[in-house]
Amino acid sequence: MTLVTDRPTRGRSGAAPRPARRRRGHRHNRAAYLLLAPWLVGLLGLTAGPMIASLYLSLTEYDVLNPPTFIGGDNYVEMFTEDPRYLSSLWTTMVYVAVSVPVKLAFALGVALALNKGLRGLGFYRAVYYVPSLLGGSVAIAVMWRQIFGGDGLINSVLGALGFTDLPAWVADPDYALGTLIVLAVWQFGSPMVIFLAGLKQIPRELYEAAEVDGAGTWRRFRNVTLPLLTPVIFFNVVLQLIGSFQAFTPAFVVSGGTGGPLDSTLLYTLYLYEQGWANFRMGYASAMAWVLLGIIGAITAVAFLTSRYWVHYTDGDK
Repeated sequence: MTLVTDRPTRGRSGAAPRPARRRRGHRHNRAAYLLLAPWLVGLLGLTAGPMIASLYLSLTEYDVLNPPTFIGGDNYVEMFTEDPRYLSSLWTTMVYVAVSVPVKLAFALGVALALNKGLRGLGFYRAVYYVPSLLGGSVAIAVMWRQIFGGDGLINSVLGALGFTDLPAWVADPDYALGTLIVLAVWQFGSPMVIFLAGLKQIPRELYEAAEVDGAGTWRRFRNVTLPLLTPVIFFNVVLQLIGSFQAFTPAFVVSGGTGGPLDSTLLYTLYLYEQGWANFRMGYASAMAWVLLGIIGAITAVAFLTSRYWVHYTDGDK
């Protein structure tokens, strides 16, 4: 005799039938998508959507007041063949990045090494040195910087008291104006310094003790122990600072009064992009500039990652 029941059949492990598990999985997926919905809406509406629109506008002539007119790649051709101020802004930005990034990181590393000596009140000094990084991009600090390096500013007052004469108005002299922006960038060393300090704390003291037993001096310990083990942190800081430096805008805008002067000596790329888009209402041209900047940053970042295998070392022996 065969006994027939309506009870659902279970597998050997007593698990629920596959359709039931599938339904529960679908419910979990719906819940996950529901929770991700705000982020997805933000990604599509605030990031992906505007990027696609900007890419299209870069191929048009658009002044905000009239509908965009498709002109193909004319904006890109004009940039590199008919616009000397664009090439000037690109060169100025390259100089700014090439000088400010290494000097800033070297200064940050030096301060981090000094703070890593076990000073009392380390938290206080770390907070004080980090403050410029928090305030350096603000309009107030840029205005203060313009006053400090003005013709009758603090720098000239101090140098005049030391006996120097015929001092220039630093921000008004094309030979020195970009240098004041570089000094301002270096002054904002707090963020990479904190990262360097965290990396130094992770280096085992036993390695320094072993090197000292072998007769290594301060320089050799720094070169053979500190630098190799700190290269991942250096690489991280280099990438962040490169990207941030290419996007510098507020200091150049405030110091030059929004003109990039004197004689375009402080005309950084982002400032010229702003001028084309919001002063000349050439939104299509500005969009093309933005995409070229994205390509430049992406290419330099890719080169940094490709070359990192030759100089970035990790404690597990991999490169």
